[in-house]
Amino acid sequence: MSAPATFSVALHNETATAQLMADLALLVGPGDVITLTGDLGAGKTAAARALIRYLAGDETLEVPSPTFTLLQGYELPPFPVVHADLYRVEDESELEEIGMSPLPDATLVLIEWPERAPSAMPQDRIDISLTHRPALGSNARAADITGYGKSAATVARLQALREFLDASGYLESTRRRMAGDASTRSYARLLRDDEIVILMNFPQRPDGAATYNGKSYSAAVHLAENVRPFVAIDEGLRAQGISAPIIHHADLDHGFLITEDFGSEGVVEGDPPRPIAERYEAATDVLAALHGKTLPDTLPLADQTYAIPVFDTEALLIEIGLMPEWYLPDRNAPLSAAARSEFFAMWRELLQKPQSAPKTWIIRDYHSPNLIWLADRTGIARVGVIDFQDTVLGPQSYDVVSLLQDARIDVPESVELTLLSRYIKARRAADAGFDPAGFAELYAIMSAQRNTRLLGTFARLNRRDGKPHYLRHQPRIWTYLQRSLAHPALSSLRDWYLANVPPPQSPPKA
Repeated sequence: MSAPATFSVALHNETATAQLMADLALLVGPGDVITLTGDLGAGKTAAARALIRYLAGDETLEVPSPTFTLLQGYELPPFPVVHADLYRVEDESELEEIGMSPLPDATLVLIEWPERAPSAMPQDRIDISLTHRPALGSNARAADITGYGKSAATVARLQALREFLDASGYLESTRRRMAGDASTRSYARLLRDDEIVILMNFPQRPDGAATYNGKSYSAAVHLAENVRPFVAIDEGLRAQGISAPIIHHADLDHGFLITEDFGSEGVVEGDPPRPIAERYEAATDVLAALHGKTLPDTLPLADQTYAIPVFDTEALLIEIGLMPEWYLPDRNAPLSAAARSEFFAMWRELLQKPQSAPKTWIIRDYHSPNLIWLADRTGIARVGVIDFQDTVLGPQSYDVVSLLQDARIDVPESVELTLLSRYIKARRAADAGFDPAGFAELYAIMSAQRNTRLLGTFARLNRRDGKPHYLRHQPRIWTYLQRSLAHPALSSLRDWYLANVPPPQSPPKA
């Protein structure tokens, strides 16, 4: 078991407490336990309240002390939180009666007065010990923060984050929670005077166990496992005239960045959301401009270089393998050994064409959640790109598919075809040798590859990561997949899918 990690913070007022708890909230999640110790009036409930309000994104949220209720639950946007107060507990057997033994699953748990039930506290936890410091002011406190077991790494990371914010001049800034994504990254807006910037927390972490020839899934398919690719690609995109956020401060070793804030003006509108024509046209033009350039395959990074990975056949096959691995079992349609072999053999042959096609930078998740509209800029600079750390070298059609068959929103087939024609026209205007029919075939192949992978990815996000809301996208992915399988070059694959792959279940009606 790892040694505890500890550090101390002087909290001169409630604002300082709110800043500390917001920083901690950036690093913790469901399953973590935070215990709060200290005398009566030491500020335990104030600290818990600050963390809950930050996660709720609501500074006025009513967060009463659970002294009399013993337990208070909150269904917050990122995950559930339970706030408990054990002051009136006289015997640990009472914890079972109030729902604290065992501790709730998939929930962040905050516990005041943990010393009332010491043997019930988990080995992996963060303890915040609060004491009065009247010499520093009437409301001043000192917080001694200790991480035990696996939580020692979180506390060490919290200390590194606080040092990074201090060194960059943002320790006293106001924090505002931002929604995360499907990754392990987390974000906050930092407000300082009239300035707003974004804090990115990008922990070094593989996605999955080393089950793919000794590699994690992320390593096998070339997903970024730390912040370095983000920094290299960010600077590379801006050098090509693409609006990626300026990086103001970076801690590459710990994975913290402070970047330009593009705001939140998207490229879709309405409910359900749909593409805004002008903005999707500009986003299409970004790709046409980028794909018409000869781009480097290595980029500068600090005092070294970053080699952009090649999106090789093995990585593409591992990605589509998520469908038989995760999606088909969910649909009660596991493959026989023969059918599985046929599936991969067909795909290996089909991928030969995109692998031999000209390569460019594939941003990879170039779609509506990751595109910000910058109305004060002109031309292709109006499209702000914020997610690109997984960039690889591969076929030009991939990102066009990512945009025009958006996994998160419905893109009508008429809009898809109009924008695809726009892209092809721009490419032909810049290069008379551009082959529209060949590109359309590569578009269909990479559409089938991407949407096959997404069926499996969303099933995995549900079952492995406890994120069921991604399942609602599967029917849309299925529709896109049927479009691509209609291409004559995919006729054999279409027949195989028809025989072996059932459609997703319809999402439950609201």
